[in-house]
Amino acid sequence: MSDNKPIRIKTISDFHKLRGLPGSKHPLISVINYEDMTEQAKVGKQSLLFDFYTISVKRDMDHKYRYGQNEYDFNEGVMFCMAPHQVLSVIREEQGKNPSGWMLMIHPDFLWNTALSTSIKRYEFFDYSVNEALFLSEDEEFKMKQIIENIKQEYQSHIDQFSQNIIISQLETLFNYSERFYQRQFITRKKASHQFLEQLEIFLNEYFEGEHILRNGLPTVQLLSEKLNMSTQYMRGLLKSLTGQTTQQIIHEKVIEKAKERLSTTELTISEIAYELGFEHSQSFNKLFKAKTNISPMEFRKSFN
Repeated sequence: MSDNKPIRIKTISDFHKLRGLPGSKHPLISVINYEDMTEQAKVGKQSLLFDFYTISVKRDMDHKYRYGQNEYDFNEGVMFCMAPHQVLSVIREEQGKNPSGWMLMIHPDFLWNTALSTSIKRYEFFDYSVNEALFLSEDEEFKMKQIIENIKQEYQSHIDQFSQNIIISQLETLFNYSERFYQRQFITRKKASHQFLEQLEIFLNEYFEGEHILRNGLPTVQLLSEKLNMSTQYMRGLLKSLTGQTTQQIIHEKVIEKAKERLSTTELTISEIAYELGFEHSQSFNKLFKAKTNISPMEFRKSFN
């Protein structure tokens, strides 16, 4: 299977057929159990592109997932979410048993004419990479499973004018719990979080002291996420949880720190300092410095004389 030609899954019914599942009870939303799949992922590599949202909780997997250029091996209960048109590759080395767990599929058409059609875009975990999956405790997994069962029972029962609103409210509850549990993960995985902050500090210091700043200007959020091997969305959420600041605020804080060092320890002009810190125009540097410190760079320098 070519990496460049993923199988496009346009409908929920298409996925049911691909994995040998009975037909979906509803064309736009479905919950499946992995144990029920009669057609497993083939040995080798298979890339899939979904035209709908997916939320999965899996255990006991005998295969790996590739998202972007990285491979991930999950052997414990994890949940990960994908938005439409993201590519997921399954890498299976040998045929084995199906994993346990469940998968919720939601076609965007199901959300039409509801507030969730717009608000779903604020849930950043749909853009997290697979390696940024949510590691659920037993209690958390049980809570999610309860909500999933409520959704499944509703769309499998007699559909009426209340069904969509009831399911939408359950989806919102599911997403809100997901946000809560991600915030818990940011806090409880202290070692990884501490290492992340250390790596961020080292990278920013090296960037501002090296040639990168002169060649490329101020570091971007995208550059930081690439260097730290995480999605911009996950990095933003992690930083907000650990420091209360956005990624851009962290970058600006480092700019001010380096500016104060140069203003107080060198005789470089304001324009030279601005250039060394990646600003094309010293006016932009002056404006940022004053916004962050309430005084101009020149006033700050004079305070040391």
